[in-house]
Amino acid sequence: MNEFVKLDLQDELTINELWTLQHKAYRLEAQLIGFLDIPPLLETRDMLRSSSETFYGCVSEDGDIMGAVATKEELPGKLTITRMMVDPDHFRKGIAGSLLNYVFEQYNDMEQFIVSTGKLNTPAVSLYIKHGFIAAGIEEVAPGVELIEFNRSGKLETC
Repeated sequence: MNEFVKLDLQDELTINELWTLQHKAYRLEAQLIGFLDIPPLLETRDMLRSSSETFYGCVSEDGDIMGAVATKEELPGKLTITRMMVDPDHFRKGIAGSLLNYVFEQYNDMEQFIVSTGKLNTPAVSLYIKHGFIAAGIEEVAPGVELIEFNRSGKLETC
């Protein structure tokens, strides 16, 4: 059974595994959207280690990180999901969706969740829509490369 854990970016084994996972996952996104200069691909291990984001991993019984998500509360009550990555060997196993649900549970007091992805990254766009995100805007970040920002309401209304 998979476990969700907060990742310790000061642990050398964790940072190496996370950096490798990030490069595997974001290289595929770069190919999908036709843009190779995605910021996570330009990041060194030291840059990742000093990140102000909070990282959570979906870890296998063997202790391998199969997927990870990073978050940052940039504005009070608004949590940005800054990164989502799944090891290509574990695609189509529901890991990204499980990581999203984990974030929603951990931050159930947030008013809004925000995430962005490349417009041409169809699997990610589908994932976010499936989990209640609504497109809020499109920004061209490089010639021919568009990012879609999605928003999702946080606190659920109860009767």
